[in-house]
Amino acid sequence: MPSSLHEVLVEMFRVRPALAAEMLSGPLELEVPDFQRARLSAGELNQVAPTEYRADLVVTLDRAERHVLAVVVEVQLGVDGRKRRSWPAYVATLHARLGCQVALLVVAPSPSVAAWCAEPIPVGHPGFVLTPSVLGPSRVPVVTDQEAARQHPELAVLSTIAHGSGPKQEQVFAAFAAGLITIDEDLGNMYADVVLAALPTAAGRRLKEILMSLAKTYEYQSDFARRYYSQGKAQGEAAAVLAVLAARGIDVPDKVRETITTCTDLDQLESWVRRAATATTVDDLFS
Repeated sequence: MPSSLHEVLVEMFRVRPALAAEMLSGPLELEVPDFQRARLSAGELNQVAPTEYRADLVVTLDRAERHVLAVVVEVQLGVDGRKRRSWPAYVATLHARLGCQVALLVVAPSPSVAAWCAEPIPVGHPGFVLTPSVLGPSRVPVVTDQEAARQHPELAVLSTIAHGSGPKQEQVFAAFAAGLITIDEDLGNMYADVVLAALPTAAGRRLKEILMSLAKTYEYQSDFARRYYSQGKAQGEAAAVLAVLAARGIDVPDKVRETITTCTDLDQLESWVRRAATATTVDDLFS
């Protein structure tokens, strides 16, 4: 399963190709032709030439079995001059292959990288200048409406990454959590993991608290929620083990502390709590 920020952002468009059209016509305010279906297309953009070009994702918007727009989706996490030089080739090759208009959509979570991506790319021929359409943090709307997040969970993911440390943090996190409850368990886990990894430590800790709190409410309604509910219970039991050992004056080495705090087996943790109540050394916990 994809886990890095780059892979998950690409996966969002792979799971729901129409998201490319929504980002172009929504936050980026570009005109998108009417279409009936959005689908994935081959990402290899090399013609009969030795150089191989491969985009992160290609989405085609179709109407009446005809392509009306092709969108090259690129996720850019850092500055890479070679990548920028390849973007005009992506657009030109896809235009030649499909015979329709082509748009380049670059998703860049970093403000500085987004600004770099948005710079025009002069190819050299008079008038041939490619200006990428860049979805950076400043162009991502702040999603605080929970119903909107339930209808567009991918937009809530982007909003949380971009604005999770902002002044509307609590509302953004609540909307993000509401959106996760509505989608497939594996997808929800993947989105949650990448958002938690992308956020600063303090913001990630607060989001996890909200997810665990929500999970208690939805314990029997969502597999995603059960995961966080179980995590919360495990952390509580681990804290109980350490508290009992501390009360009995028993020193806990760092390696043993790590074993206790990373354990997710609730039965094992409950057993340790009982043993800690009568333990005289930390070894009694494991005997």
